[in-house]
Amino acid sequence: MDGLQIAMLAPFGLRPKGTLAARMLPLAQALVRRGHTVSIVAPPIHEPRDAGRSDSYGGVMVRHTNVPNWPVTLNQVRLLINDVLAVKPDLVHLFKPKGYGGLAVLWLARRLPLVVDTDDWEGWGGWNELLPYSMAAKRLFAWQEADLPRRAAAVTVASRTLETQVWGAGVPRGRTFYLPNGADIVAQPAQGDGRTVLLYTRFWELDLHEVTAALVVIAAQRPDVRLVLVGRGERGEEQQLLTLAERAGVRQMIEYRGWLEPDAIPAVIASTDVALVPVEDTLINRARCSAKLLELMAAGLPVAGSRVGQMSEYITHGESGLLATPGDAGALAQAVLTLLADASLRARLGGGARQAAAAYSWDRLAPIAEQAYRMVQGGKQRYTGSATS
Repeated sequence: MDGLQIAMLAPFGLRPKGTLAARMLPLAQALVRRGHTVSIVAPPIHEPRDAGRSDSYGGVMVRHTNVPNWPVTLNQVRLLINDVLAVKPDLVHLFKPKGYGGLAVLWLARRLPLVVDTDDWEGWGGWNELLPYSMAAKRLFAWQEADLPRRAAAVTVASRTLETQVWGAGVPRGRTFYLPNGADIVAQPAQGDGRTVLLYTRFWELDLHEVTAALVVIAAQRPDVRLVLVGRGERGEEQQLLTLAERAGVRQMIEYRGWLEPDAIPAVIASTDVALVPVEDTLINRARCSAKLLELMAAGLPVAGSRVGQMSEYITHGESGLLATPGDAGALAQAVLTLLADASLRARLGGGARQAAAAYSWDRLAPIAEQAYRMVQGGKQRYTGSATS
């Protein structure tokens, strides 16, 4: 298709959260490589020092709005609208039907074709339950999540669960495009010492008691195993896990690294043997599409994880990882022990993980976004629904 001028509207700025860098920015860069012009407009909510900055990342201009005057909400929405219109886009792609961007598109959608992207469950049963938003904000986010996809000419979704949720909200199947997260394949696969397990997490997705129970089983059979723990929770969950491990007598096997800058993660992954990826079977976990999981797979790290949501979409049991029933700590521990005990199995499943992740490169996924854009531009080409075609 001919090159389009695309304005992507972000929920927050490039720093410090990784959401923009993990999904929105690499998709935009892949679209630029296909001949489109893409600008990202973002409110610097979490990093006010970025206010007013415009920086180019791989051919994508990221424009952070200025600090809004009072009343903040009204003026933040006005700034977003003005910055979007300044790039004279053919269409607007809103990432997350939530917050200031979700308010801005109520005005923009009357003037420009709108595509809405959803990559998490934001309302009840999702982030509304995890973060201390005010009740007014929670009601707004739940309403936006249900209403904005219906207003859009097309909707891109990051998971199969979100696909069905959007259908349930009344969006026709023909306007819904399955666009999962993608991955960049690293140059070298992981090479650990045969006894190191990595748990790279935000903690809220875990059952801390299940993880502790799995560590007890692992330590009983392999006292030499160490767990490299990377990440930080929303509500101090990392300290809760360390306390549970102390009580269970397995604290000594945990090396807690805390939150690390993204550029430090590849070296950590490369020094480990197995990725432990346990998640609870909840709506938010079924709906999310973990960029961390793909990062682990792309590095050639075999995964021992829970059979929940996109985990089953990305990983084939016995080919690119081992999956256990969620909540079964013994089965999860046994998956880890099986991988640690067999270097050839780790190599085979790690290679399978890299191959599976390669099928989800952003250059392969970008044409799906183009099909959504073609629809809103009035094109006739039929959406195939394939992430790897």
